Amino acid sequence: MSEQDQVPGPATPNYRGAVYLTSAAKLHQCPPDKGWEVAFAGRSNAGKSSAINSLTNNKKLAKTSKTPGRTQLINFFELSTSQRLVDLPGYGFAKVPVAVKKEWTKQLENYLAKRQCLRGMILLMDVRHPLQPFDEQMLNWALTAHMPVHILLTKADKLKKGPANNSLLGVRKAMKAHEALVSVQLFSALKHSGHQQLVEVLDGWLTDASVYDPDEDIESC
Repeated sequence: MSEQDQVPGPATPNYRGAVYLTSAAKLHQCPPDKGWEVAFAGRSNAGKSSAINSLTNNKKLAKTSKTPGRTQLINFFELSTSQRLVDLPGYGFAKVPVAVKKEWTKQLENYLAKRQCLRGMILLMDVRHPLQPFDEQMLNWALTAHMPVHILLTKADKLKKGPANNSLLGVRKAMKAHEALVSVQLFSALKHSGHQQLVEVLDGWLTDASVYDPDEDIESC
């Protein structure tokens, strides 16, 4: 990411006012590269669309499906004229030809490396199966671009508090060398828990406000 002249968005992004803007298959089809943008990325079964819908309190905003990998376009949701959330294609999705997977890998890498208004990435991982090879690939892309990453360990409701916190601590330990760029929290779209931590991180990226420190309270999720 490089610096550019931008007009700051509102002090508090209106997540509940999010509306669908457009979809793109390739980088050149994306909206104008201006303003402030945060991308949501994750494996096809990590609950990415559900997290966006939970955050915005709109079950119909991001399409969810029982079939992993249904999201195969870069989907843009507008919070204001200068702020957007972006739902990236679920990586590792099944029942897709190898050639298509390779093309999407190329497009994802192009987006992460070349999108100037991209301020950070929310990387979603199932709390029961974090840091899979595809997750590590996304982290490597982001870290190479010096892009901040906030990891959401989703489906936290599937584990009791002890095991969930152990998973959280394990991921934080694995990310210790990159703690200047990577933060981690627990999240449950079903229980609508973890919103405060996520919103404060997003607010920091979308407005240049001070970013919440998710290490302050492990058990708050």
